[in-house]
Amino acid sequence: MPSRTIALVAHDHKKPELLEWVKQHIDTLRPFNIVATGTTGSLIQDNTGLEVHRFKSGPLGGDQQIGALIAEGNLDGLFFFWDPLNPAPHDPDVKALLRLCSVWNVPVACSPATADLIVTSPLFSDVNHVRKVPDYGK
Repeated sequence: MPSRTIALVAHDHKKPELLEWVKQHIDTLRPFNIVATGTTGSLIQDNTGLEVHRFKSGPLGGDQQIGALIAEGNLDGLFFFWDPLNPAPHDPDVKALLRLCSVWNVPVACSPATADLIVTSPLFSDVNHVRKVPDYGK
């Protein structure tokens, strides 16, 4: 079975919170291919030793690169700790990512509480679990 891929993204004010969350769940996350937007990916890799494929920063197109993974069926989960109190110029990109997760039935967590629930679910670590992907060609 091909390995699964998750994306880690965080707005500036949420990066420390995401890093702490990753450290708490590092053993659960280790078997996954991890992708991230630029600065977030560097922060996680430098502070945890996890291998992280880094895309461009979010405002420079990293959000769209992750969105492409979702649309192509190549992302199994999105952990996006976004900052609802500090609007960013690329807020439409954030909304687009969340929309794509709903369209393609990709689990998404925007807070540590939801992220905890996802990674502690038996389905998250079950390599035989196949997420149902909608067939829009019907």
